[in-house]
Amino acid sequence: MTTASDRRPGEQTQEPPLQKLVEQATHTYIARLQPRFLKDESAAVADLARLRRGAGKRAHQVQDLWGVGALDNLAALLGEGHRSDRPEDAEEAVFLASTLWALHQQSRRDRGMHAKDHTLGGAVRALIRLKDSPGTDDEESPLRKRLVRVGTAESLDSVAVRLREIVLLLRTAPDPLPLDYGRLAGQLYRWQHRPERAGVQREWGREFHLAAIAPRARRGKAPGSEGDDAIDPQLGADEVGTYSGYAAGE
Repeated sequence: MTTASDRRPGEQTQEPPLQKLVEQATHTYIARLQPRFLKDESAAVADLARLRRGAGKRAHQVQDLWGVGALDNLAALLGEGHRSDRPEDAEEAVFLASTLWALHQQSRRDRGMHAKDHTLGGAVRALIRLKDSPGTDDEESPLRKRLVRVGTAESLDSVAVRLREIVLLLRTAPDPLPLDYGRLAGQLYRWQHRPERAGVQREWGREFHLAAIAPRARRGKAPGSEGDDAIDPQLGADEVGTYSGYAAGE
């Protein structure tokens, strides 16, 4: 990482967008905690139980979660000279994504529920195909309507509650249906800025529709088999960051 002392006089540096820092802070925290939880480390199990109590709530609303690691990561990144007039939006996005992951991961020891490139819209489409009767029109599914309700929410509180409902359904799916919680955190950060909200809503809809034509590459594969892009629990935190596309400083 280039520091201020390493720069030549007059050299200009481009700060990473705050969205990227939100994604990085969320991913780094989960990527360190998830493998430990999968190994049944008692401290990680306790941390996950604490995090779940914040699922669907606002940052700093649950006093037991003050100092949660994901927010510490964000504070450290923001403390590196990054200027932003929306730090509260960043905190809300990191907190909501991290606590939803903890809810999603609850009681699952077979696979991490944070995995790269598993989009919200794509997960809902996959869930429809797992849960609905054969021949059911995806467009008419109650599960699709839940995703639409997330997209049409007018407050972060409503988004949080509706995302929590979807995550609970993903958690109980017959097959593992993970999410990329770093990506989701970045979307939630942008969603809070009214001019960017429509773009995030379009992304969620596009994810849902693209999943209709994407091949079911994982059909018949066991969790952790070749081609499965869940975070490898054997990777160290630094390796995991590179592996999952959230390299430091992105």
